[in-house]
Amino acid sequence: MPTASSPPTLAELKAARYTPVAIGLHWLLALLILGALALGLYMTGLPFSPQRVRLYSWHKWTGIAILLLSAVRLLWRLGHPPPALPDFVLAAMPRWQRTGRTISHRLMYLLFFAVPLLGWAQSSALGVPVVWFGVLPLPDVVPMDRALAEQWLQPLHRAGAYLLGAVSVLHVAAVVKHQWIARDGLLRRMWPGPSSTSRKPNA
Repeated sequence: MPTASSPPTLAELKAARYTPVAIGLHWLLALLILGALALGLYMTGLPFSPQRVRLYSWHKWTGIAILLLSAVRLLWRLGHPPPALPDFVLAAMPRWQRTGRTISHRLMYLLFFAVPLLGWAQSSALGVPVVWFGVLPLPDVVPMDRALAEQWLQPLHRAGAYLLGAVSVLHVAAVVKHQWIARDGLLRRMWPGPSSTSRKPNA
């Protein structure tokens, strides 16, 4: 068995790898979430204009796509449990890191659903229906109530988005730590493309 500082074997890399569907959903969601966060930060500082209205529509469409893909990803995960972390990786992780990993993953899944739903509810409460991609009208999830939108839903949506961004940054930091500090090859579990190696890992 390799130590925390030695590279994993080819068999361990293959056993620890996610399915191609899970990998595809992971990276697609990552791109959509990054786009939604960037749009949200940019558009709120714009004066009212056709461009701002257009960007708000794109933001909403992206949010609904995130919501749907998150449901697909969760269903896939339930039917295809993720591979366990290799023993040598777990052995090198302090207990607080293992606990933090579990909490952050669960929090991310919660926010994948909560943030888009809060945005959808905010739009409904403001009396602005969501028409997905300008074609598919979606039902209002709450009745029109501007006070509810401005006093509760908008702040909650914003706070959830900031929290999702913060947890995502921590997630990336953990990836950097594993890939370039611990050098345990953990990124290969979720990296697109061939499962890893046509060459034998260094001894």
